Formats: sequence, C-alpha cells, structure tokens
Amino acid sequence: MSKSSLDKSLMRKAESLLIEFKGDDYAFGVEALKSFDRYVDRIGRKTAIITGGTGIRLGIVDLVKSSLKRRGYEVLGILEGARQNTPKEDVYRLAYQLVKLGCNGVVAIGGGSVIDGAKAALVLALYGGVIEDYFGTGLVSAKSGGERIPLIAIQTASSSASHLTKYSNVTDIMTFQKKLIIDEAIVPRASIFQYDVTKSMTPDLTKDGALDGISHCWEVWMGATGKAIYNRISEVAYTGIRLIVEALPRALKNAEDLEARYALGLGTDLGGYSIMLGGTNGPHLGSFSLVDILPHGRACAILNPYYTVLFSHAIQDQLKSVARIYVDNGYLDESKMKLEGRKLAEAVAEGMINFFREIGFPATLKEVGATERHIEKMVNAAKDPQLKSKLENMPIPIRAEAGDVDRLIKPTLEAAYTGDFNLIPSPKL
Repeated sequence: MSKSSLDKSLMRKAESLLIEFKGDDYAFGVEALKSFDRYVDRIGRKTAIITGGTGIRLGIVDLVKSSLKRRGYEVLGILEGARQNTPKEDVYRLAYQLVKLGCNGVVAIGGGSVIDGAKAALVLALYGGVIEDYFGTGLVSAKSGGERIPLIAIQTASSSASHLTKYSNVTDIMTFQKKLIIDEAIVPRASIFQYDVTKSMTPDLTKDGALDGISHCWEVWMGATGKAIYNRISEVAYTGIRLIVEALPRALKNAEDLEARYALGLGTDLGGYSIMLGGTNGPHLGSFSLVDILPHGRACAILNPYYTVLFSHAIQDQLKSVARIYVDNGYLDESKMKLEGRKLAEAVAEGMINFFREIGFPATLKEVGATERHIEKMVNAAKDPQLKSKLENMPIPIRAEAGDVDRLIKPTLEAAYTGDFNLIPSPKL
C-alpha cells in the first residue's frame, strides 16, 4: 500500500551507509554518470565495453566511449553482454573476445547478468582454465594473488547489486543449474549507478529486482544470529527492506516516480552491502535450480516466507523488527506484533505474502509452474559441495551428510509449492 511520501531521514541514512560501505569507489544517485571520468585510470588503456541494450538505448555507451577516447584510451570493441541468468556459453564468448582483442580493461554497462558475465569473462581471459575452476570461494584470488580484475561497473537496474559485490552467478543452460564465483578479486574497481535510469525498467523487472534486494537483506539478516556484526547487519538490512517495501508499489504505479526509483536504488544497493557483510542461504540456494522457469529475484522471493518459518526459533529478534515494517505499511495487523516463536514467523510470512499479492506477485511455486522435478533438483543442489556456503549461512545447523537436507529443506520446499506452512518442520536448536 504505497505511501504518499517516503521517509527522507531513512533515505539519508541509506546514503550514509553506502558511503561508509564503498567510499570513493562508488558514485550513486543524481547525475552519478558524470563521475565516470574520475574512475577511468583504474583500468588499462586497451578497453572493451560490455553492454546490454539498455546501455545503448540510454546513451550511456556513447558517454563512456567519448570519455575513454578523450582520455587517450583505446576502445577496442563494444561487446554484447550476457543474457539473463548469465549462461556460461556467453561467458566463454566474452572471454574469447577479450583475449582476441587484447583488452586490459573492461567497462560493463547493464543489469546483474551483464555485470556477472563481465566478471566471469575477465577471470577466464586473465587466468585461463574453464569456468568450473572458479566456482566456490576464493579460487580467483588463488591465481591473482588478490588483485582485483580491471573492471568498472555501471549498473542500470535496481536488483542484484552485482556492481558492488564479490559474486558472479553463472548458469549451465544444459542442466538449468546456476553456480557461484565468490571472491573479493571480482569486486569492480569502481562502480556507478544513476538511479533515475531505472525508470525504463518494465514492471516485472522492477518487481523481480526489488524483491531480489529484499532477499539479500533478509537472508543475510536471518543468518546473522550470534555474529559479532549482528547490529551492523540489522541496521543495513532493516533500512534496505523498509525502503523497498515502501517504494516498490509507488514505482509500479508510476514508472516516472523518481523519488521511488531513488529509494529502490538505495534499498537494493543495501542488499549488496548486506551480502558483503554476510551471505545468503536457503532461498538463493533454491533459486539456482529454478532458472528454467523463473527470474532469479522472483525465485528467491517466493521461497523467503517458507524459510522464514523454518528458521523461526533462531531469528526472533529479526522477526520483531521486520514485522514492524509490514505492520506500518498495512500488510500485517498490529496485533501480530505480540506473537512469539513460530507463530510470529508465520505472521511475518503472511505479511510478506500479503505484500506479494498487493503488487501482483506469485506466492507459491505451484503458481509459477514448478514441478516435483524442480523440488528434487533443489534438494540435490543443497547437497552439492560447490554450494555448501549457502548451508553454512543458515541460522540453524544444516549438514547434508547428517540427512538434514531431506529432513528439513525438502519439506520446506514442498510447503513453498503448496503454500501450506504446516508442512514446514520446527527443528530444535
């Protein structure tokens, strides 16, 4: 239920958090694209531009090309970026093109898939091998000595925050399975996001990107229980979720609402800050097996209410805080704030689903055409050692070797298929 005005103090707080996070490495907000000149010398002089259609349509490619040439850089090629979900075939194509051109710098202009593809392609172009060599944590740094890849990222969509993070998602289209490169060495050397460019995003892309941002914040926050930086994660995640919940209905009602677009940019960027403070868990893990039927953000969002119930007893503090967001925005009754334990988690999950319904978003896997095969695939992916980090990020102990995936995750996914919270176990801590 969209508000007539957004909380300005919350937006100022978000700005301060982002400056604290990235410092001079990041230009965001009003007229941020004018900052490109000050970042040019962070990459080599033989440069390629990797972009999607948005970068060309909005004139960002021309702006970047002119700036590079004015500073004496060679623009050796303008390359078509990776498609949605970053198929590994696109990564190999881009890596080959970068090697053939002899590039020592890249400017990536686009959404998360374009930037993820540029990261992975640069890794292959610089260090060789096959993409499977880098799935997991820290395997790029093992070859680079920790040096960051020569990449400037210009974001055009409020979504994954790939322009700010150490993650690159790559999909095997033959198996429709997504895997992750996780490494500080693939954090761009500089990033830019001028939030008003997102007014060209379609309603569906706006929804999916915004809810991906909520997923980043909420999953990291859930997994932060007991951590030394819990208070910082709580501050970042709460601010991000509140901004997105308040702004998204407004942006969907009026694509030209620049205040709402600004708030969504801040909120999804705080999702990026969240996943650099901690890691995502169950919903992101499941989303990697749904690429044949769902965009990434949509898959994560659908799974979040059900994992919220599974983790209920380990996340009581988080639940009390996030419940307030859904109450204040009209998606949950005030009386629910008095609940505790699993009942509080179910109430928060109800608030999430009410929010989904308000924006015309699905709330179960059945609604989007998932099958038993998808559930089986998600269960098997949870047992994959290359995705073990997602289990380790969960707020309750999940050990594949102890049978926890079949005992806890499988029935949670079955609940996400049917919408029946009663199927979700209540594990003892």
